[in-house]
Amino acid sequence: MFTAKDVQALREKSGAGMMDCKKALTEANGDMEEATKLLREKGLAAATKKAGRIAAEGVVDSYIHMGGKIGVLVEVNCETDFVAKTDNFKALVHDIALQIAASNPKYIDRTQVPADVLETEKEVIRAQAMNEGKPAAIAERMVNGRIEKFYTENCLIDQPFVKEPDKTIGMLITESIAKIGEKISIRRFVRYEMGEGLEKRNEDFAAEVAQQMAKK
Repeated sequence: MFTAKDVQALREKSGAGMMDCKKALTEANGDMEEATKLLREKGLAAATKKAGRIAAEGVVDSYIHMGGKIGVLVEVNCETDFVAKTDNFKALVHDIALQIAASNPKYIDRTQVPADVLETEKEVIRAQAMNEGKPAAIAERMVNGRIEKFYTENCLIDQPFVKEPDKTIGMLITESIAKIGEKISIRRFVRYEMGEGLEKRNEDFAAEVAQQMAKK
């Protein structure tokens, strides 16, 4: 079946408790990948149950890009002051601040996108599709697909995590909720970029931040 080392390895990989890892391995007949999947599914269920809770504690963190090119302030909430002081929660908040610096989201999630902004974006995409000679039905499908891309580029929750691009910030938060055991929510953020609004050379800050992280 599985050994104590397998349980420990799954615990280190998932961040779940020892007993939860043991149960998952038992259900998965010792299959590590299946056990990881089971823990992730249970974490998603737990996060859904916590969605209605009040999260009024938390941390305001900052991230200043090397050389002072970008500055970020972000407030992330949890349920208790105890969790707010833990290293795991602080690390999560700092990662979110880093994400904002690197990827420059405009909104926290899709609900914050103003209706007029979304409609304008759809009109532009629809016009582009029609100019390409696409039939109306195809154009509408293109609108839906490209709006998803708009959300991915502009909504923090939908953005790929700069440290692990195979997961989104939303997935990162869900995993953290499962590990920490409390509701976690991003309340607000502000991002300042040196010389913003002034004419300047274009730089790929996301690539630069990722490169710096790789050196650590």
